[in-house]
Amino acid sequence: MPGEKVTLVVSEVENKKENVRRTKEKTSYPKERREEERIAQKRVKENLRDNMRDNKEKTERKRMPRENMARERKNVKEASLSKSKNAKNPDLKFEFKKPNLKIIPLGGLDEIGKNITAVEYEGEILVIDCGMSFPTLDMPGIDSVIPDLTYLKENKDRVKALLITHGHEDHIGAVPFFLKDINVPIFAGKLTLALLENKLKEHGVSNVKMNVVASRRISKIGKFEVEFVDVNHSIPDAYAIRISTPAGTLFHTGDFKIDFAPIDGRMIDLSRIAEIGNQGVDLLLCESTNVEYEGYTLSESTVGEKLDAIFDENRTRRMFVATFSSNIYRVQQVLSLAEKYGRKVALIGRSMLKNLEAAIKVEKLSFPKSLFVDIEKVNKYEDNEILILCTGSQGESNAALSRLASGDYNKVEIGSNDIVIFSSSPIPGNESNINKVINNLYKKGAIVIHENVHASGHACIEELKTMHSLVKPKFFTPVHGEYRHLKKHAILAENTMHMPKENILIADIGDTILFDRNNIKFGDKVQAGETLVDGFGFGDVSSSVLKERKLLAEEGLVAVVIGIYKETNQFVTSPIVITRGCVYDDEEEEIEAETKKIIIEELTKVMNTKKIDWEEAKQIIRRPIRNLFLKRTKRQPIILPVIFFI
Repeated sequence: MPGEKVTLVVSEVENKKENVRRTKEKTSYPKERREEERIAQKRVKENLRDNMRDNKEKTERKRMPRENMARERKNVKEASLSKSKNAKNPDLKFEFKKPNLKIIPLGGLDEIGKNITAVEYEGEILVIDCGMSFPTLDMPGIDSVIPDLTYLKENKDRVKALLITHGHEDHIGAVPFFLKDINVPIFAGKLTLALLENKLKEHGVSNVKMNVVASRRISKIGKFEVEFVDVNHSIPDAYAIRISTPAGTLFHTGDFKIDFAPIDGRMIDLSRIAEIGNQGVDLLLCESTNVEYEGYTLSESTVGEKLDAIFDENRTRRMFVATFSSNIYRVQQVLSLAEKYGRKVALIGRSMLKNLEAAIKVEKLSFPKSLFVDIEKVNKYEDNEILILCTGSQGESNAALSRLASGDYNKVEIGSNDIVIFSSSPIPGNESNINKVINNLYKKGAIVIHENVHASGHACIEELKTMHSLVKPKFFTPVHGEYRHLKKHAILAENTMHMPKENILIADIGDTILFDRNNIKFGDKVQAGETLVDGFGFGDVSSSVLKERKLLAEEGLVAVVIGIYKETNQFVTSPIVITRGCVYDDEEEEIEAETKKIIIEELTKVMNTKKIDWEEAKQIIRRPIRNLFLKRTKRQPIILPVIFFI
């Protein structure tokens, strides 16, 4: 057969090559062998010398006094700890011979949200995403949490552009604060830029150059070559980003999943990702949010099927759907179903109105103009003719659904013929707020559906494995997740994808990762963390204002108002005592009387002195009042003395 002839010819050629190689080895054998023996003898001598030195050190240690032995053990222990501490960076003394790439995660690691990463090469910086996160329960009065941008502000002359993977708040929420100090061009998809326009107007940020990107289009930004690549997520215009320099190539997945039935028909560009992998990727930054879940993430289209069934089963009820206002795919499915079942749609929530407006502007939503009605006209329709689309699926106190559930929204009232659908999954930390809203809805007689009406926008294990297989990176750093997510993703890369352990770095916020085509290591840390946004102000709220808020919430307030005649140093009237949050009604009168008695006694002593320091007088009355409340209420409220003169 022809195939057998080809095989025989190849075998003969290989045999000839092998014979030539063996002949060469025989002719050069004596000289090479002598060299090998010389090297071997040298190594034996070195080993003998090392063993003799070790034995000598052991003998000397045996002769050591006890305190010297203890000191020696301590030094060994410290060396061991130092080695352990730097295990993730095994070669601290290594120096790159040529310029290298530096990656600085300033958010999004060991946390959910607040995603931002700086990429630095030869004095120039690109920033990927700039998001926010929700405040936790121990942050009273805080509206949002954004990254600490100190490092970028200090190097703002070197920042060349802001690249954005997609338009969710955890990736764009902090952009207005970023641009107020660092006004650089933005590169992002159409919908992302439309969402940003509204956000920038609210914050009074103008004169920003916005560049619309397209998949596979390669841009030159400073010394960087940048390419955006289509991925699937729960919002249109989501991208992964390739950044290439002469020193190496980085691939950042952004948030992604592999959806074989996307709502808009635009699939993740797996073929281009594979091409990039074949061209060579040195470092992969891959999201880790769903690394704990086996298999594949559900397609967004499956949510539409579940919603369709709910609409069909509840034809006579008035419907409420709560979802993220930026989840445009989900909104599109809800609008399509409302049209199918003959329902008009009313919107509640400022962000819902703004985001739908942006999506319509860039043609990411499709519906007849007659579909919408004003919320004030809802009561004119029968229950089976209306659907209300609102924000508040995370239980936010000021969001539309929370106000509806508590009865604080005067245009619509929840009733017994209403069904409320939570089409989202809880963000970690928001569970208690969501449960509170659900309970309030049940109290008003509504039916609530809050499970299995959502599809995540994040990759599960099989999708993560697919990404690793296509990109084929030399080095890997997991991103976008709490520490357990990052750790499990690193284990997946090592055990399943067979990446060498030393090629995987689990970073923390503020770490710097230095790499080129052959090496990777950690560099010096930079300042990083969180900045708290309180209304229109933002900064280090936690150090002072936040501490006082916590104290007020937990311990309460005691204000004492004292009037003094300036000429005679006599009381104008009896001191006024005001308590908030620290005394129950049945004991309030008694404790206030004791407090007044203390004030009069202490200030009388002060006023009998020759020289009166009224600021010191405030401190003098604070101490006994604090002791009184600690004894009577087991609390330490803030004591606020006010002294005025007539």
